[in-house]
This record gives sequence, C-alpha cells and structure tokens, in this order.
Amino acid sequence: MDAGTDAALTSLGDPTRARILSLMRASPDGRVLVGRLAVELGLRQPTVSHHMKTLLTDGIVTREPEGRQVWYSIAPDAADRVNAILGRRRETASVDLARITTDLQARFGERVDADQIREVVADSHARLSATDAPLLASRTFSFAASRLEAIAEASSSRGAPPSVLFVCVQNAGRSQLAAGILRHLAGGAVSVRTAGSAPTTDVRSTIVTALDEIGVSIGDEFPKPLTDEAVRAADVVITMGCGDACPIYPGTRYLDWELEDPVGKPLAAVRGIRDDIDRRVRELLTELRSAEKVNTS
Repeated sequence: MDAGTDAALTSLGDPTRARILSLMRASPDGRVLVGRLAVELGLRQPTVSHHMKTLLTDGIVTREPEGRQVWYSIAPDAADRVNAILGRRRETASVDLARITTDLQARFGERVDADQIREVVADSHARLSATDAPLLASRTFSFAASRLEAIAEASSSRGAPPSVLFVCVQNAGRSQLAAGILRHLAGGAVSVRTAGSAPTTDVRSTIVTALDEIGVSIGDEFPKPLTDEAVRAADVVITMGCGDACPIYPGTRYLDWELEDPVGKPLAAVRGIRDDIDRRVRELLTELRSAEKVNTS
C-alpha cells in the first residue's frame, strides 16, 4: 500500500471527513465552501476547517482561492482512491416508491397505520439516497421493513423475542460483526438490528471475509442510518465508538463496548476484533437466555 493510499484511509477513517468528501462529490461543480459545509453538516466552521486542513495535508483535496472565498475540491490524483474507499458514484436509480409502499402495506397493514407506512418509506428512501447507496430500491424496501417491524414490535402487546440493536459509526464493521454472530448463534430467538451514526455505503469486504471464515453469512445486510424506531424497539442497545448518538429511553439497557475500529486494518487484525466481539456476544446471549427463563418461570 503506497503513502497516498495510507493517507486516504487515515483521512476517511473519520466519518465527518468521509461525509465532507461525499458532499464534495455531490456538488454540481465538485467544489465546496467551508461555511456551506458547516451548515450542511450542522458543525461549527472551525471544526470543518480542521478536517479540511487534514484532507489538504494528506493530498486528498485541493484549495482554490477565488476573491475572498476559498473553494475546495477533490484532488484529481486522489479521485480514484476516494472512489475506492467511499464507493463509486452511481447514476440516479429508478425507485418505484408507490410499489414499495403498496407491498409494505400488504405486509404490515394490520399492525401499522397506512400513513405511517408511507412516511417511513419516504424517509427511508431519503436517508439512503443521502449515503449514495447502491441497490437503492431494494435497500429502501429492506430498511423501511426493518423500521416498520420495530414500530410493530414496540406497539404490540404480545410477547416478542428480546431485541438487540448494535450501533457503530459507519455500520460497516463492528456492528455488522456483532449482529452476524448473534443472528448465527440465536437464530430467531433474538431480534437483531444494526445502525450507524454516519453510515457508509457497503459492509467492508474484510468483515464479510472474517465472518465467512467462521461460518457466518452477512446475508443481505447493508449499512443503515440510526433511527428512533430501532432504539425504541430494542431491549438492549450496544454502542461501539459512536459517542452519544443514541437517544435514551426508560426500560432500555445501554452498553458501550470499547472495541478497536477495523477500518483500514488487514484481515489478520480484523480476526482479532471479530474474536473479541464473538466472546462478548456469547456472554450477552447467555444473559438474554437467563432473563427469558426468569420471565417465563
């Protein structure tokens, strides 16, 4: 790996910098101003300037003064590396939201209000569109279905399996490792969801490989934004390096697992993180099963 690639990985390991570059790519002329980025990101201008200085030092962006303004754009020599890490820009996908809404109403119509289903579908599509996600239509359906299931679970008076939500920053590494292992071990006995405080577009290939090595399939999982419904429906919320992103609700158990971030690390290092998570997940599952026995006795 050359020095330029190392710099790109280091810069883009920070979700704010990745978001800055995503917004830069989405700009009509590929240029952005720090002040406008601060408004878009909801951050203070000095904070954005700090991130931009790092990107400039690493050769990821270029600086172009124009009168009293300074424009930033992705450096031509860094474009391929940025695309490799963020994912290639995709053409605007055709998404039949009416069809998706109709199909989800057929599935959830007896448990969730029709207007709420329409709102969740529209919001899910908007959130995933903002991440430049591939397979936008099918992912919109899957993400909306997961949210509607959480809504239905939270409002149901019937007994439901315990629910666990794993949250990390990009929802492409630690949370996917934990969710994959818990689903593998628990089957349908535990409802498992994941989310990211700043999700990227795809689960990292090293994560898929590390799980496959121990017989765990990632299935059709993909990074998803953190939503209120997922937190409300969870009995246990486990955060992994995402700070105070999760809202707090009474009756929900919150745990913070301090884990090394697998971003940019080789497979050998990811295996160690995977095995640490595996141990924690097995302990959690034992606790959940013990609690279930107490509740049903």
